[in-house]
Amino acid sequence: MTDALFESTITSLPLLGRGKVRDIYAVDADKLLIVTSDRLSAFDVILPDPIPGKGRILTRLASFWFDKLAEIIPNQLTGIDPESVVAASERAQVRGRALVVKRLRPLPIEAVVRGYLIGSGWLDYQASGCVCGIQLPAGLLLASRLPQALFTPATKAAIGDHDENVSFERAQAECAAALADLLASVGKSGAEIAAQARDAAIALYTTAAEFAATRGIIIADTKFEFGLDSAGTLHLIDEVLTPDSSRFWPADGYRAGSNPPSFDKQYVRDYLAALDWNKQAPGPRLPAALIAGTRARYAEAGERLIGEKFGE
Repeated sequence: MTDALFESTITSLPLLGRGKVRDIYAVDADKLLIVTSDRLSAFDVILPDPIPGKGRILTRLASFWFDKLAEIIPNQLTGIDPESVVAASERAQVRGRALVVKRLRPLPIEAVVRGYLIGSGWLDYQASGCVCGIQLPAGLLLASRLPQALFTPATKAAIGDHDENVSFERAQAECAAALADLLASVGKSGAEIAAQARDAAIALYTTAAEFAATRGIIIADTKFEFGLDSAGTLHLIDEVLTPDSSRFWPADGYRAGSNPPSFDKQYVRDYLAALDWNKQAPGPRLPAALIAGTRARYAEAGERLIGEKFGE
C-alpha cells in the first residue's frame, strides 16, 4: 500500500461513512475508528488528487493538540491502539493515521473562532463593518489582529454544500433541535450547550494561539467541533488545529494590510480561485508541483508546532 491513501479499504469493521477527509468505522456500541485519508477538499468539494502523507500529518497534529488542551475540555480519545481493532492485514492502513474515539452526539454547528480579519470575515467587514453581525472598529486592514477573538458559528456543510455563518441565537436553536432528546434526558438546553461550546472554543483558541506564537506561527482562525456523551458532557471531537481546519501564518511573514503566506490549504484555494471553475464537483486536477507544495506546507506547520520531522 502506498502512503497516498485516498480511501481506506477496511473490511473487518462496518463502514459508517466517508467524509471529506475521514472514513468512519464502527468498533462497537461505544467506540468508532476514524481513519484520516490523504483526500483534500476545497470550497466543500473533494479534489481528485490526494496529498501524500497528509493523513499522517493531520493525525499526529490533532493528537498533539488533544493532549495539550485536555485540561480545558474532555475530548474524544480513548487511548486504544487503532491497530488492535482491525484485522492484522489492515494494520498498515491505520498506522499513524487513525484514532479510536468515543461515540458521541455531535453538535450541529462548527465552532469557528477568528483572531484575525481574513477570508469571509474580511469580505463581511468591507461590506458592513461587521463580522457575522459583530460590529468591529473602523479602519481595520486585511489580516489585522482583531481586538478580541470572535466566536462565529456556522452550520455544517454536506459534501458539495457550503457552510453558512449563523448568529449565536441560530446556533442555540440548531443545538436545541438536533439534540432535543438527549438534552431533555439530562436537563440541559440548547442555549446552555451552545454557550458551553462558545466558551470552550474561545479558551481552546486562546491557549493554542499563545503556544503557537512561541513556535513562530500565528493561528489566524480555526474551527472546532464538539459532541455530547450520554450524560450531556461536552467533548472536543473530530480534528483540532490542523492545517485543514485552521489558517496558520508564519509570524516572520506577517504584516497587516497584506495577505500573509500560509501553512494551510489557502495555497490550494488561491490556485483554484484563479481557474475557470464553478466550485462544483468534480474538482480540477492539481499540478504535481502544487501537490508537493501543499504537502511541504502541511509538514512545516507540523514540524514548527510539535518539533517533529515528517518524512516523505
